[in-house]
Amino acid sequence: MPDYAVMEEALEFLAPFGPDLSNGFTNHAPMATEALCALGRADAVIPWLEGYRKFLLPRPAPSRRIERAEWRGALGRTERTTDWTVFFEEELRAASWRDVAARWTATLAPALCASATHGVIRVSHAVRSLSEAESPGRLRELAEGLGYWAACYQTLPTAASGAGPAARAGAAIARVPVVPEAQRHFTGTIVSSLEALSAFAPFAPVIEMLDTTATLTALISDLTETFARVYLANARDTLGTIVFIHGVTSATGLRSLLPILGDATARQAIRYAWQAGCGLYAAFGKRPAPDGEIAAPHESAETLVDMAIASGDEHAIKFTEACLREHALNPSPAYLAAARHAIDLLTAD
Repeated sequence: MPDYAVMEEALEFLAPFGPDLSNGFTNHAPMATEALCALGRADAVIPWLEGYRKFLLPRPAPSRRIERAEWRGALGRTERTTDWTVFFEEELRAASWRDVAARWTATLAPALCASATHGVIRVSHAVRSLSEAESPGRLRELAEGLGYWAACYQTLPTAASGAGPAARAGAAIARVPVVPEAQRHFTGTIVSSLEALSAFAPFAPVIEMLDTTATLTALISDLTETFARVYLANARDTLGTIVFIHGVTSATGLRSLLPILGDATARQAIRYAWQAGCGLYAAFGKRPAPDGEIAAPHESAETLVDMAIASGDEHAIKFTEACLREHALNPSPAYLAAARHAIDLLTAD
């Protein structure tokens, strides 16, 4: 059962800190905290945060106000993340959080890949937390998530035709072109490799490959299982593990947003989630997703959660929660196998 008893304490703990870490990575603390609460492991939150504290950096000061009539000019300006947070705090004072989150998910969906999908993932955790209970801290966290998504705004190349007949994700993934090794561009961040897809013309039609006529819940299950299989085929080291985790967690995040989104917005967001997952696969993948039987690990769900927490790794925690959630709705062993594999690779020696 979910247990959000420490959510306010955790958000107060995190309030002084910004979206980036001292090691150059993204601050996952709010997302991992919410995932632990959703798993019913509130007991693990504060001890985990204490260990994570050493990576946290102070929140940057705001620079200048983002005016409603001029917000488009601030999209993709990472140095204005705090300005965006202030903007969304004002938006949330003027309207219900559901309306704000729905409206801006529709606006930001083309940039679902932003910051390697961390924007939409953080928003989805904030929305799920707010759906449990509203509080000033949880509203502030939604503003932080939306602000981060807007500040990191990035889109992938899109073509309106040339993809061939649309198909379900499990079949369509076999047609996604992979960037040849000699043409790949990685300068230390996942974002740099996604940016390089603009120079790889075969990728642009990918967004049209997905058939989105099924029910919304079925579409998300198809995406998450497909990208769990992509993970199992391609995660061979720490970088690959982190890369391919996000194809699953970004699509799972959309499931938390479904209750506040209209049908058209949800289907459009699912198309961009498919595109983002395919972008990760095209930029980093080497092997097609296996379509046969996958052996499930021997451990129970409870043991996998204990192992993820013991690993101390934020991605292991978030991924395990996402995989268990998806498995409960679509009992494919691919989810459990992927979670078990990630825990092993991300556990420090």
